Amino acid sequence: MNQLDFEGRTAIVTGGMQGIGAAIVRRLESSGAKVAIWDLDGPDKVDVSNPSAVETAVQKTLGRFDHIDVLVNNAGIAGKNAPTVEYPIEEWERVLRINLTSQFLTCRAVAPHMVRRKYGRIVNIASIAGKEGNPNAVAYSASKAGVISLTKSLGKELAQTGVLVNCVTPAAAKTAIFDQMTEQHINYMLAKIPMGRFVTVDEVASLVCWLASEDCAFSTGGVFDISGGRATY
Repeated sequence: MNQLDFEGRTAIVTGGMQGIGAAIVRRLESSGAKVAIWDLDGPDKVDVSNPSAVETAVQKTLGRFDHIDVLVNNAGIAGKNAPTVEYPIEEWERVLRINLTSQFLTCRAVAPHMVRRKYGRIVNIASIAGKEGNPNAVAYSASKAGVISLTKSLGKELAQTGVLVNCVTPAAAKTAIFDQMTEQHINYMLAKIPMGRFVTVDEVASLVCWLASEDCAFSTGGVFDISGGRATY
């Protein structure tokens, strides 16, 4: 593992209790960062899809760390697998709220604090599905496409502030999110990856943490592929 320098830096990782989020937390902490985990399963039980909960969490984090250098928006769900014309409306709304609206809320709440200090790194977790659209996963695909556009918009808005905003588009990783998918859908995703395997959580964490570091200095509004060759744009 290459060593990154996060000494003196503080970070927020949403959905950081398991899977990709937990791997990101481990990588940040091993590199010297102090990390606040915003997760419904965490000690603070932060619901990042709730505006007031996000504002409260920001104040608690600032009280604990004094400042925020890094925000990693990782919290998300897969949602149900079903054809678009049969997709339940309430499930569509739930997936969009958790996967996309939550990232809007956290960026909206945290970015002003970074701008005031003229430094910050925001990394949003999107998905290869946001680029290509997966059949029978309309809500998930649409939400992740929204994350990509949110990243591009905010990255351009903050380009001259010292706050950089980027996203990553992983192929699927074997995490608990697979429990929400059908076996048919999992096989479909694997068949699409030229490298013939799923990405590991540590591989995603490595890219995310570089984007969250000072070494990332001239990329903003960017979409960084980590899909084993499935999409290279």
